[in-house]
This record gives sequence, C-alpha cells and structure tokens, in this order.
Amino acid sequence: MWLIFALASALFAGIMSILAKIGIKDVDSNLATALRTVIVAIFAWLMVFVAGSQHTIPDIDAKTLVFLILSGLATGGSWLCYFKALQIGDINKVVPVDKTSTVLTILLSAVFLGEGMSLLKIGAMALIGVGTYLMIEKKEAGPNEAKGSAWLFYAVLAAVFASLTAILGKVGIAGVESNLGTAIRTLVVLAMAWLIVIVQGKHRDVKQIDRRSGLFLFLSGLATGLSWLCFYRALQDGPASIVVPIDKLSIVVTIAFGFFVLREKLGKKAAAGLAMIVAGTLSLLLT
Repeated sequence: MWLIFALASALFAGIMSILAKIGIKDVDSNLATALRTVIVAIFAWLMVFVAGSQHTIPDIDAKTLVFLILSGLATGGSWLCYFKALQIGDINKVVPVDKTSTVLTILLSAVFLGEGMSLLKIGAMALIGVGTYLMIEKKEAGPNEAKGSAWLFYAVLAAVFASLTAILGKVGIAGVESNLGTAIRTLVVLAMAWLIVIVQGKHRDVKQIDRRSGLFLFLSGLATGLSWLCFYRALQDGPASIVVPIDKLSIVVTIAFGFFVLREKLGKKAAAGLAMIVAGTLSLLLT
C-alpha cells in the first residue's frame, strides 16, 4: 500500500511544481510560499480531524516532537529555496537539480537509518547523477530564465534541505499518526515562512496579487497538501531510500506539463538525462 501512496505523492508533486511556477510569476517567491503554506496547513489539519487523530496529540513524546519540528524547519528551507529557484530559472533545469536529493537521501538513509547500500543502489545513484548533469547542461537563457547561476544555488540548497526533511521526517513520524505528523510539520513551515515574509516587509504586497496568481497559488497549495499526506503515509510504512526516489518521479509529470503548458523545450541530451533519472529511480524498486 505504501507504494501506491508514494506514486500518488509523485503525481501531486509534479502538478504542484507547474501550478506554483505559474502562480509565482508576478509574486515574490517567499510571499508565495507563505500563502501556499496557509492552504496546506488548513488542508492538513482538516485531514487530522477527519481521521480523528487529534486525540493522540497528548501522546506525542518529546523526541518525536523535536524531530517533527526539525523536519518542518528543513521543509521550510527547501520550499523557500525551491520556489526562489523556480521563479528565476527554467523548470526543466530546476526540478532535476532538486531531485538529486534522492542520492543524498539514499546515503543518509544508509548511515542514519541502517537501510543498507547495495551495488544496485550505487548504480541507480550514478544514473540519477549523470542524468541530472545532462539535464542542466548550459544553454542560452530563455525568456523566462534569469542569466547567471543563481537558480542553481537555490536549487542545490533545496535538494539538501529536502534530503534532511525525509530523514528527520522518517524518524519523527515513527511515533505519530502520519496525518497528524504532517499537520504539525506544516505549522512549523507556516511560522517560518511568514516570519521571513514579515521581516522582509513583503506581507504588504498581498493586496497586489492578481486573481490569476492567487488561484494558481491556491491550487498549488492543495496539490502540495495531497502530495504531503501521501508522501508521509508512504514514508511511515516504507523505506525512505525507496519512497523518496519514487516521489521524485514527479519530474516526469513536471517536465511533461512544462513542455505542453509552459512551452519549455527538452533537448536530446536533456531527454537522455531524464530517461537515465527515471531508469535509476525505477531500478531502486528492485532493491
């Protein structure tokens, strides 16, 4: 069952990236993240009450709570960096870099969770790494892509934080119902995102957001909420070194939408890189 949840998480995550890319076009990325998190938090807590897991809040021990908070902070960092990268970079480049968190997650899972390392996993990591390199090969900047490598800096940070999120989250949800664990982490992200927005003075720009951007931010928030709920349900029962790579298959959905909706073309080398990333990810299912 955890495999189904992991695949559903990938689908919603892929849709979320496209909706967010459109929604943050004319909105500060940090403000957009904060607004989206409001939707995710409402959705997450609604699911908690639907499942009736709010009654287990008093049973959460200190260790679980600490790891959930740390996971939430890592998630907040990942989101802020990811959506900044999306705003200034080509989605066909940003998403592959973000997906390299798969490699780091596998390594961290072996070290901290004792999930082991095999030749197949090493081969899969190599495929993902080489595939990512091919997808981010330099080309002339498109009309929606900022010059320079600022997007790469933020995308790499997003990948690092995403890996930490998975490891910390795996430990944190071990002692709590998955919906409740997701909701608690969301509150941490919400507080972190709005604190940054208020410090920057960007909260005053909320009234300037047009309806179209607001709608896409709202929809991306819903997609994120669904992705999170499925991801942490899968993570609770399945191994992090496999759940995370499957979730990263959202790249296929994102690239497809990027091509048909945003008209972002995929060159031959990039297409070969995408195939290698998918092959490396799918091979992890054999471990």
